[in-house]
Amino acid sequence: MKDLLTKNHPMSPNGQDSISKNNSYNLSLEEIIETRVSRRSVIKGSLAVVAGSFLGLNLTGCTNNPSSTLSAVAAAALLDFDSVPKNLDDMVTVPSGYSVQVLYRLGDPINSFTSDYINDGSDTDFNYRAGDHHDGMSYFGMNTAGTAKDLTNSSRGLLCMNHENMTQIFMHTVAQNAAYDKTSRLSSEIDKEVSAHGVSVIEIQKGSSEFSINKSSLFNKRITAQTEINIYGPVKNHDLVKTKYSTTGAKTRGTLNNCANGLTPWGTYLTCEENWAGYFKRPASSTLTDTKAQATQNRYMGSTASDGSYGWANSTISDDIYDRWNVTPSGASQTEDYRNAANTFGWVVEIDPFNPTSTPRKRTAFGRMGHEGAMPGIITSGKPLVYYMGDDSRGEYIYKYVSTLNWDETDLNGGLDVGDKYLDDGKLYVAKFSDDGSGQWLELSMNNTDVTSYATYSFADLGDVLVNTRHAADAVDATPMDRPEWTGVHPNTGDIYITLTNNTDRGKASGASSELDSANPRYYTDDKNGTISKGNVNGHVIRMQEVGNDASATAFNWDIYLFGAQSDADENINISKLTDDNDFSSPDGLYFSQVSKGLMWLQTDDGYYTDKTNCMMLAAIPGTYNDGKSTQIINKAVPSNGNADETITTYVGTEASTTNLKRFLVGPKGCEITGITETPDGKAIFVNIQHPGENTSDLSDSANFESHWPDNGTARPRSATIVITKNDGGIVGS
Repeated sequence: MKDLLTKNHPMSPNGQDSISKNNSYNLSLEEIIETRVSRRSVIKGSLAVVAGSFLGLNLTGCTNNPSSTLSAVAAAALLDFDSVPKNLDDMVTVPSGYSVQVLYRLGDPINSFTSDYINDGSDTDFNYRAGDHHDGMSYFGMNTAGTAKDLTNSSRGLLCMNHENMTQIFMHTVAQNAAYDKTSRLSSEIDKEVSAHGVSVIEIQKGSSEFSINKSSLFNKRITAQTEINIYGPVKNHDLVKTKYSTTGAKTRGTLNNCANGLTPWGTYLTCEENWAGYFKRPASSTLTDTKAQATQNRYMGSTASDGSYGWANSTISDDIYDRWNVTPSGASQTEDYRNAANTFGWVVEIDPFNPTSTPRKRTAFGRMGHEGAMPGIITSGKPLVYYMGDDSRGEYIYKYVSTLNWDETDLNGGLDVGDKYLDDGKLYVAKFSDDGSGQWLELSMNNTDVTSYATYSFADLGDVLVNTRHAADAVDATPMDRPEWTGVHPNTGDIYITLTNNTDRGKASGASSELDSANPRYYTDDKNGTISKGNVNGHVIRMQEVGNDASATAFNWDIYLFGAQSDADENINISKLTDDNDFSSPDGLYFSQVSKGLMWLQTDDGYYTDKTNCMMLAAIPGTYNDGKSTQIINKAVPSNGNADETITTYVGTEASTTNLKRFLVGPKGCEITGITETPDGKAIFVNIQHPGENTSDLSDSANFESHWPDNGTARPRSATIVITKNDGGIVGS
């Protein structure tokens, strides 16, 4: 069996598509202002609108009153549970006093006419079943009758959920497993795999004690990697997205590798395309006659030839639906082949869950990258809408989008057409961090002379900039980061938090994406049962505060909220002073409760601490920007420093303790914990358990399966959504 979806799989979060393709030699953390912007809190008072009271988006603005943040007493009350011990059990472990319900598993039917899932590899009809690799999600309440929005309703609602990828070995029968030659794939296998990707929209209802799926709901639908989707924004009709399927460049087929998510104040769902690049068959870039296309492929997909991670272009049946996965030029122009097909992926996609017949829209003003979410800042009437995003690959960047129009609360229920107003017209920025704790947002447009004069890639227009966002970020010397993942905005303070999962390239060699700097300050050695890893192995969480607490500002200050580490690591690694109750590795998912204001959930996707524990979710009470201190980290024998020691000064948040950080959940074997949302009353949270048992390589005996969760016994494991509630009916996490 080839190309199992393991931690080293080409499309695994820790695999090839997370490897840096950023070969620019930017000078990281150059000083961009001579006098540092004050590190004081500069939160200004404002009144934030109920930007969708239905969504639980930030209801109140920030004030400079210290009571706007939680006191130590309130923090302790929120974390009123016993920390869950690290473990390697094949189950979901939560604190005493909490219950777990499995709600929605791989293959579960979303209607009454699709058969129950057999789970032996023979099932089909994935256009009407739960996809695989459940990921980011959001809950949207609806009225009791189930006919319209009532986004304050905690008992009935729509759950929108991403399906990032699939564990190929469990999708097919044992007999078919021998046929996984990527150069020749059965069309029936490809069809199943394509449909297992994308998004689910399902209606859920709470009964006397548990939630269930309403299989009769007209809102239930799957959006897959084959579904027609419209292209909107500055790239619509651009030459770079014209294909044989859409000669005008107005549409494409599918949304792919949907990882983190976001939402809008008008009640729509944003799904974000991350590691889409590995799916396409491509030639060696050196064979391309178009030098700009060659540069694009090198920056996004790599220079070598590939059949794609799953060989979807190599069906034994010749058909356009398989040819579309081949970006090798074969016709006289871009409208006669699919050379531009990859350019139609890597976007933020807007879906209206309450309009099941609507066609989703790719919002190209947000730029094209390995998108990890698009979370809004605090929403205020009369101010622009701002979205924060990460590009999840080693040495990539942090971005934000600022709308041109100011938010008008009369647009609360406007659907996708309101998205046209705010999401298609705005400015895209990339972050540059200075070593003094300040930073700048640099505009990516034809108005920036650093973009227009860039020698590596010649931009024709704004559409070209957005299709080639990574090149544009290189051009302005943005700061390469350690795999920027999920973003979240503290509802009380407005501080922005971004998970940086890890980077085993950090410190290894010269070049912008590997040299140590204040925002990415660690190089060390990790020994996992004799397997040695080096770099920033366990990741960290960075925190930013916009100058003036104005989300549309072009300057910010920053510190590092938390460093991932093993509790027994030395002080140059375990900088946040983690203990057995809260140590973790590889932060990934991040979500702020809108009910328990100030409560943050932190999820992990780890391959480095899994000899001690399965992946986990922690509950945190972050403080505020600049609540810690500056510190020096001594990194031993750093290759990028000539194998000499290198001391880095950085800025760290308050040390962790059991009053501000606790382990709340540990997942089953081989899984990633990713995706979280809550009901408007905070009494139920939904969490996704992705790819349990993914390291399985042999189906001949069920005893060889790494996991059997959630069905247990001898069953194949399945990704699934769980519901966590408190036995006393209280708010989760308190």
